[in-house]
Amino acid sequence: MNSPSRVLSLLFALAAVALPASAAPRPNILWLIAEDMSPDAVACYGAQQVWTPNLDKLAAEGVRYTRAYTTAPVCSASRSAFMTGMYQITIGAQNHRSHRDDGYQLPAGVRVLPDWLHDLGYYTANIRDLPASLGFKGTNKTDWNFEYPGGQAKAFDGHDWAALKSHQPFYAQLNFQETHRTYHAPAKADPAKVVIPPYYPDHPVTRKDWAEYLDSASELDRKIGLVLKQLEADGLADSTIVMFFGDHGESQVRGKQFCYEEGLHIPLIIRWPKNFPAPSQVSPGKVDDRLIEAIDFTPTMIDIAGGEKPEKMQGQIFLGEHAAPPHQYVFGARDRCDETVFRLRTVRDDRYRYIRNFTPEKPFLSPNEYKERQYPVWNLLKELDAQGKLTPAQKFLTAPHMPPEELYDLQADPYEINNLVNSTKPEDQAELKKLRGVLEKWLVDADDQGRFPEPPEVVANKGATKATAAGDDATPKKQKRKNKKKAE
Repeated sequence: MNSPSRVLSLLFALAAVALPASAAPRPNILWLIAEDMSPDAVACYGAQQVWTPNLDKLAAEGVRYTRAYTTAPVCSASRSAFMTGMYQITIGAQNHRSHRDDGYQLPAGVRVLPDWLHDLGYYTANIRDLPASLGFKGTNKTDWNFEYPGGQAKAFDGHDWAALKSHQPFYAQLNFQETHRTYHAPAKADPAKVVIPPYYPDHPVTRKDWAEYLDSASELDRKIGLVLKQLEADGLADSTIVMFFGDHGESQVRGKQFCYEEGLHIPLIIRWPKNFPAPSQVSPGKVDDRLIEAIDFTPTMIDIAGGEKPEKMQGQIFLGEHAAPPHQYVFGARDRCDETVFRLRTVRDDRYRYIRNFTPEKPFLSPNEYKERQYPVWNLLKELDAQGKLTPAQKFLTAPHMPPEELYDLQADPYEINNLVNSTKPEDQAELKKLRGVLEKWLVDADDQGRFPEPPEVVANKGATKATAAGDDATPKKQKRKNKKKAE
């Protein structure tokens, strides 16, 4: 039986997005979500040795965003944030794969996007079943760090692409696994020609691994092309907003799970449908350099659907006449991932990134079974370090501890190698002081729940509170079985 407070919360939620009875036609919304992918794996962002003609065409027909960021560098925390429009550290969803067996629910008034859109008359779907001619299925991924009544799949009305045409307007998301490890795409990139960031050793292992990452992006693009053709064939393309983005940064050693650019920076492309007037911020072929947070996606979709942004929602609208002024700052956070506990917080502005490490006593390469098993360069770094073969930029990753603070000039140092915390330049020290204060204010305003550590037994069980340990990797079960067979 619902408690009075729960009923009041629901009424508040409904009122926040109430539509007039004579609502005008509204566009469909299709999210195409890649896992573990940065802009450096998309050709129209300047990547080499990767073939993404379908994403490049989507960008030419829509808007390509150059500075979009998730608020967490790992899937479950990031998805918990962008699906609610709230920072994961505010809603208690900051620890990877947490709250799967303890009944934890979202705070009152906080809901996932499908709930808001369903109340606005949208059919919602997390697509698993696609036309057989496409030759693949969606992963149906949710991966939220909170309980949803009846199970997370129940947040959506359906899972079948075939239902979309007869259920308009719709909000559908289609999740792709390709750029999440283990990679399993046809070989196309030449390892000798890929561009390796200088903080990784230029070694055959690194080159092979990077080429496989790019090949996975090429395979992802092939599948996205098939989906876009199906959208056209079904007569839905001219009435559907298409939005492609990554759920966080790339599946590389210094990317996923860490708060550098490559952990949080994502590709974001939006194409507007011909049957609906485009907002002033959208035009074919436009490149948008505004700072965007992934938590902005949910309030923007609610506004597009004709609703009002809930008052307490932290994300801001970035399209249409209700768009907020551009962000001055974007924020990010990393907490426990698998069995490995870090507490990292970061903010970037137009030029600089500042990182605060609340666990500096721990090495970057702290034991992590998932990364040791799935990331060959993780182990290569340790091997080459023992042989004295690393450059200073690479040896930073094998140091016995991490700096308490880091500051990088992203214009002069896009690879974030030169830590300016101890710089003698007045402009660097002024920026350090400013961003340090901005971050401290954010932690208070966001009511950072990461200041409360998980119990040691929960950490040891990778987030599980019961006897059975939680999984440490987001690979779908079916794919895990395939990978196991390949290994055997």
